Amino acid sequence: MASSLKTYRGKRRFDVTAEPKGAVTAKRGHAFVIQKHAARRLHYDLRLELDGVMKSWAVTRGPSLVPGEKRLAVQVENHPIEYNKFEGAIPQGQYGGGTVMIWDRGTWKPEHDARHALTKGHLSFTLHGKKLHGGWHLVRMHRRPGEKRDNWLLIKQQDDAARRPRDKDILEEQQLSVKTGRSMDEIAKAAKRKSIAKKAAPRKTTGRKKAGKKTGKKTKKTTAKRKSKRKRAGDAAGHQLA
Repeated sequence: MASSLKTYRGKRRFDVTAEPKGAVTAKRGHAFVIQKHAARRLHYDLRLELDGVMKSWAVTRGPSLVPGEKRLAVQVENHPIEYNKFEGAIPQGQYGGGTVMIWDRGTWKPEHDARHALTKGHLSFTLHGKKLHGGWHLVRMHRRPGEKRDNWLLIKQQDDAARRPRDKDILEEQQLSVKTGRSMDEIAKAAKRKSIAKKAAPRKTTGRKKAGKKTGKKTKKTTAKRKSKRKRAGDAAGHQLA
């Protein structure tokens, strides 16, 4: 369990990115989140809470409400639960650099034992989100020679939440964040302003430097007092000699 986030942390510099370092939590929940991510290629990250982390897949073309339409979902490293709240921008040059939006969130429920289903390679589940509802399948594909990650297919089940091929694509219909109501451009611009403000902010003076300045002032005052005493002593001696 302790190493469940090792890969996630190893790919990120938390002194540079605003992404949470997070921790594996003992508390059990059933949260899900889908984050629209404009990295090198635009995609949608599906995350399902299980065993104290968020199991994650990068859905290259995003989810489709049309049953039978298969969307490639590349399994990626586990993410911390705290990542569910992350919306902003990952600095360019960092892993996954680009704008991140919380496109949908809510709860999920597996139809059968989730751990066994993931091991077997076929997870059926229901989403209760702001945008997505109903049943879904995640089906693992066989690895091809040279592939380092597991590729899955995300497929919508046939139910009341499904749509027909001629219906409007939900990705075009619902383009704003469920957290802030912002667009991708608005999130990116806000993150840029925040970054500029942070760079322009004056750096705090360390306690050591402040102590040094105070010591310096005391030294100057002490020296001035000594000179004054010497002058008075010299004047007195002059009067006595006169």
